[in-house]
Amino acid sequence: MLIQAREQNSQVAIELTPIIDMVFLLLVFFLVATTFHQEEREMQIALPVSKSSGPISAMLRELVINIDAAGGIIVGGRQVEPEALRTMVAEAVAANPEQKVTLRGDRATAYSNVVRVLDICKSSGIQEPYLDTVLE
Repeated sequence: MLIQAREQNSQVAIELTPIIDMVFLLLVFFLVATTFHQEEREMQIALPVSKSSGPISAMLRELVINIDAAGGIIVGGRQVEPEALRTMVAEAVAANPEQKVTLRGDRATAYSNVVRVLDICKSSGIQEPYLDTVLE
């Protein structure tokens, strides 16, 4: 009779506290381990809107060239002159013939500034520069 009373009182219960703790620990781990911003993408550039843009794929040796609203060329967080950019791109192409270049032009900049950087890229050996936009 004592055995029957114990069987009736014992109920199976799943403790959720350790599971919730583990989920929060994993969340904190991934937040800390993830790179939030790349230096090239931290610039205050207002990208133009596009309806068919795709996600940005970060390539290992991708060169990101920013053009601010005033037409300044920024690479790696520092302002560069057009001739310095030409040398930089030519050296990158010499090291890697399939060098990827992403061009991020501010929507307020004159189109001639974007064309100037595209010309530099094409004359330095970049076959297909990628123009970055944001999805509408």
